[in-house]
Amino acid sequence: MLNKQQLAAVQYIDGPCLVLAGAGSGKTRVITKKIAYLITECGLKAANITAVTFTNKAAKEMQARVAQELDRKARRGLTVSTFHNLGLTILRQELEAVGLKAGFSIFDAQDSLSLIRNLLNKSNNVDKDFLFQVQQQISNWKNDMLSPEQASLRQWESPFQVEAARIFSQYNHHLQAYNAVDFDDLILKPTELFLNNEEVLGRWQNKIRYLLVDEYQDSNNSQYLLVKLLTGIRGQFTVVGDDDQSIYAWRGARPENLNLLQKDFPTLKLIKLEQNYRSTARILHAANVLIANNPHLFDKKLWSELGAGELLRVVATKDEVDEAEQVVADLISHKLRFNTDFKDYAILYRGNHQSRVFEKVLRDNSVPYKLSGGQSFFSRSEIKDVFAYIRLLCNPDDDTAFLRIINTPKRGIGDATLEKLGRYATKRQKSLYLACNDLALTAVLSESARIKLVDFFDWMEKLKSDLDAKPVLDVIKQMIDETGYEAFIYENADTPVIAEKRMANVWDLVAWIERLIEKNADHNLSDVVSKLILLDILDRQDEQESDQVQLMTLHASKGLEFPHVYLVGMEEELLPHRTSIEEENIEEERRLAYVGITRAQKTLCMTIAKQRKRYGEIDDCLPSRFLDELPDDLLEWSGYRGQPDEAKSKETAKSHLAGMMGLLS
Repeated sequence: MLNKQQLAAVQYIDGPCLVLAGAGSGKTRVITKKIAYLITECGLKAANITAVTFTNKAAKEMQARVAQELDRKARRGLTVSTFHNLGLTILRQELEAVGLKAGFSIFDAQDSLSLIRNLLNKSNNVDKDFLFQVQQQISNWKNDMLSPEQASLRQWESPFQVEAARIFSQYNHHLQAYNAVDFDDLILKPTELFLNNEEVLGRWQNKIRYLLVDEYQDSNNSQYLLVKLLTGIRGQFTVVGDDDQSIYAWRGARPENLNLLQKDFPTLKLIKLEQNYRSTARILHAANVLIANNPHLFDKKLWSELGAGELLRVVATKDEVDEAEQVVADLISHKLRFNTDFKDYAILYRGNHQSRVFEKVLRDNSVPYKLSGGQSFFSRSEIKDVFAYIRLLCNPDDDTAFLRIINTPKRGIGDATLEKLGRYATKRQKSLYLACNDLALTAVLSESARIKLVDFFDWMEKLKSDLDAKPVLDVIKQMIDETGYEAFIYENADTPVIAEKRMANVWDLVAWIERLIEKNADHNLSDVVSKLILLDILDRQDEQESDQVQLMTLHASKGLEFPHVYLVGMEEELLPHRTSIEEENIEEERRLAYVGITRAQKTLCMTIAKQRKRYGEIDDCLPSRFLDELPDDLLEWSGYRGQPDEAKSKETAKSHLAGMMGLLS
């Protein structure tokens, strides 16, 4: 059953619509119900409806909910995807117009960093933080649709901005030469195409008759313009967003895009979803009072019919070790008393470094946990190796893939040979791979070195021809076998057990490719490669849900909910973060705290460490200003205002842990 405001949002189809959806207010339900309404009640074809969001997880959830509303026939042709998947689809269908060739590669963050490092005077000693800053700056410029020419004309103050402006044009030129795009290009290139080609734009406007966008407060400038261009003068769209949950300014998100809609679409209909179906009244009241300290584009107040609930607890501890021990002791005690599951609990923090001490205490007490943000499946070296072979099979211009595999396993091709090959390929304006087969290489390489490159080229070409005659999976398995990659893994692994796990990962990748090919009969190997790269960049590999305590950053927690939440490290210079204080960007930090508070369904405990080790030194900590902004009558303090005996507090936590773990076992 939809409430009054949800129903209004579903049924409004007379023009552009902004649904201001507070945390836990049922926004995904509104989007899926509206898709069903457009098809069943308004007669719109599913093939003319597109719904986009920002993560694969959110897109999958939306697809699953639509499947509950509509049968397969009714939803045939419907597009539910991420922004970047939509961009990839547009690029694939408009190759010639955007200057790409079939089989183009998508550079992930590591590929991009490698290219940037080479462009920064080809120095391997470039400071990693500086490298990341240059990469982030180029990404921000692309998101803001600032061209290399425009960037080069401005006066930049920071050294990383100066360097980014210097190499920006070269970076794009190399991507084009490699027949590749980076993650930001998946939005930028379709947007630029639509700006400059009315015929192509008209074709896509005719295809997408109604557009729905989730988490609109996370859109950047190029995404905003893409939506504006696709919807055109008809303005047939619904966007759902919440400016109070905009926490991604560091990667280009612009919450002001919500306000910009009113200027660009004067007939915009605003509908607020303020009833929360997640949290108790006390949790919501605390969140409302906190976020009221921020200036607002739109006013709203969350409310709930789930009862008052418990007071919000604030626990002060001696240091980060005491903090972890008290949190874990409290968690185990609560689990025993109320017979809950470990997965009902989440420990949320501002920075990844805070997780280490919690992991140790959880491990010491045999409490299962899941750490979000661990190593990606695709970042493992064995996966990147095999995937690079497959990428080069699909795209002979992919120099990054070529350089990764030309000597993996060893083929006796030295750095000097590759350097000469690189100079030759640059002079002839060819990719490294295609240059391997040039007879003119005899002028710059020894015959033995040239033959090794030719042998590699001929072998890869044979694999390509086999793709036309054999099943794709047979060719991939043949490739892995003929490289001797398994022997290479066992030779270089520390133990046979590690080697076995690494090869298991390789066969998992092969099985994954097989499933995708079976599921998408119209996809060739190049299409599958693009899907896998984009899947990794957007959402990383989803893990099966099990009974584990959840550990994650506040950024990673957005969109999730847990019965019981521990929001740890509520201190000045941590939340809000020191950098944000220095840059006077407290508003986003407050939104981050708001997101953390509104993850909790039943109970919320916030912790403070009076001292915390930073860079090897012990610093005194002050409680976060955000605690002062919460209503006193909603908070239950312990260990700070009462100033208990710290040694006794720590000893009590340890004894509780020991006793409760004895009960658990």
